[in-house]
Amino acid sequence: MTRGKQKIEAQKRNAEKNQKGKGSQLEARAVGLKVICPICKAQLANQNQLVDHYGSKHPKEKPPAESS
Repeated sequence: MTRGKQKIEAQKRNAEKNQKGKGSQLEARAVGLKVICPICKAQLANQNQLVDHYGSKHPKEKPPAESS
């Protein structure tokens, strides 16, 4: 039954390893959202997404210049 014991131990190790990765990603997502639309306050990751956002959500407005 040596192999059976190894299998059970391996399952326990894998279960412990997989438990660590679970959880909410809200904090990680908030760190990545750096640009905010001044009109509707939508949070976006970068300037290119802001330009695309203006094209689809605010077509009559011009996107603000990149502030770097």
